Amino acid sequence: MGTASTMACILAALGLMPLKGASAAAVSATRIRIAEETGGIAVRCAEKQIKPQEILSRESFINAITILQAIGGSTNAVVHLMAIINRHPAIAGTITLETFDEIGRRTPLLVDLKPSGENYMTDFHNAGGMPALLHTLKPLLHLDAKTVTGQSLGELLEQTRYVPLPVDSPAQVIKPLTNPLYPASSLVVVKGNIAPQGAVMKASASKDRRLLKHRGRAVVFANSADLAERIDSADLEVDKDSVLILQGIGPVGNPGMPEAGMIPIPRKLAMEGVSDMLRISDGRMSGTAGGTIVLHVSPESADPESVFGVVRNGDMVDFDLEKRSLKIDVSDEELARRMQERKGQIEGEESKSEAGMAPWAARKKMRGYRGLYMRSVNQAEEGADFDFLTAAGPA
Repeated sequence: MGTASTMACILAALGLMPLKGASAAAVSATRIRIAEETGGIAVRCAEKQIKPQEILSRESFINAITILQAIGGSTNAVVHLMAIINRHPAIAGTITLETFDEIGRRTPLLVDLKPSGENYMTDFHNAGGMPALLHTLKPLLHLDAKTVTGQSLGELLEQTRYVPLPVDSPAQVIKPLTNPLYPASSLVVVKGNIAPQGAVMKASASKDRRLLKHRGRAVVFANSADLAERIDSADLEVDKDSVLILQGIGPVGNPGMPEAGMIPIPRKLAMEGVSDMLRISDGRMSGTAGGTIVLHVSPESADPESVFGVVRNGDMVDFDLEKRSLKIDVSDEELARRMQERKGQIEGEESKSEAGMAPWAARKKMRGYRGLYMRSVNQAEEGADFDFLTAAGPA
């Protein structure tokens, strides 16, 4: 379930596209029919001056988050949804990362697709796609939410024809509510001194469930270049219980917040058969990637106020999925000392040229679009969006 397919399913749940459009293969004739239907809807919306904000409600977003949890969708969807939510004047502030976690606790994972399961998007489509999934999830959905067709989600669902597969069919990839692929909380939100504003994890994609409660020593990489240089070194001090930490790939630290959070298993451990480790970063990863990986740590490491930015090799990391806890076993006093020291280093860089500065300091001197982005982008838990485009405006 890659990010593009995830967002297509979410748009269908939001009521902004034809339900069958979420899963049809790009090369299928179904796409032509969906394109024609979409064109007709677009014309009607233009004629009636219907705007997205008039369709979208808090209930629409609750439906979308429910679908995200039920499909085991991409963690990138959390960032995208928070950006949209925080631009909506009537909804901004009413849905937070905690909302995603609350919905996850009552929503089972039903769709058996990689990386949480074994199948592919075409299998989901052939099993009925979004109409079949929405019918299965009816007890958890707000069926009175509006859609772009002018009908409620419930009305649109009733008139959308599809051929459901028998529950026991070998081609059936949509599980019933009574027998889910994963009981609840496919995507979870964790907090602690490393991530006081939150971090996101696709728990259902963990390859070694023992790691969902884990304590290990940090092996820290300062950025993606440092990772590339050292991850496969025979001299890297790491074992299977270590926690791999990748800093410097957040919205400001590596502008654009790249999909670099899929930290590879160190070569010497992979050669021993290690297939999964607890990994933590302030960046993103592809929706098709699996593993026990915590992402979107906020505030990101580039921020001088970030505890994540002062994690050091050898620090003990405690992770407990059930408690939604992620922290390092370092005293508050020591963390404060480290952050003060780091602030001094960053402030001392202001006399350097822009090229030699850390991103947080360099953004003060940057011009053009890059400078605008670096100074205005908000953190992952708010959507990594321009702060001046949010409903609340810049702080």
